[in-house]
Amino acid sequence: MRQTDVTEILALARDAGARVWVAGGWGVDALVGRWTRDHADLDLLHRVEEEPALLAALAGAGFTETLDGRPARFVVADAGGREIDLHPLSFAPDGSAVQHTGEPGLPYRYPADCFVTGTIGGAVVVCVSVAQQLLFHQGYAHRDRDRHDMALLRDAFGVQTP
Repeated sequence: MRQTDVTEILALARDAGARVWVAGGWGVDALVGRWTRDHADLDLLHRVEEEPALLAALAGAGFTETLDGRPARFVVADAGGREIDLHPLSFAPDGSAVQHTGEPGLPYRYPADCFVTGTIGGAVVVCVSVAQQLLFHQGYAHRDRDRHDMALLRDAFGVQTP
């Protein structure tokens, strides 16, 4: 997944009226404001009520569903190998959100202040905060790319990382 792919996909979502937030490795790159490593996919958080419009726009661009892990997530990909990991969020009036995990009473929570901006390919994008990225990286054995991402956040923001 290249920067141009990311900006194209974000434009598709915007033109469809679907609000999305960049997470995962591209979210880290957005926070530091530059491309730092190869990315196999693009992680996007989206409003669950805007999912039909988002999926229609992605289908129009050749994306089809390849993995259904609902309610927590699902994956779409195109014939060129571009993959998007989609995470539906339900928002509260205060701007916080939950991502249902499939475990009753155990949703993943997003505080309102975790939705911030960053930069990809010179364009301002909405993404998740450093604090939220740190939460995402807890509770599992890190791969090389996770160690890379955590080192970037430490160096750029002076935070302690898992």
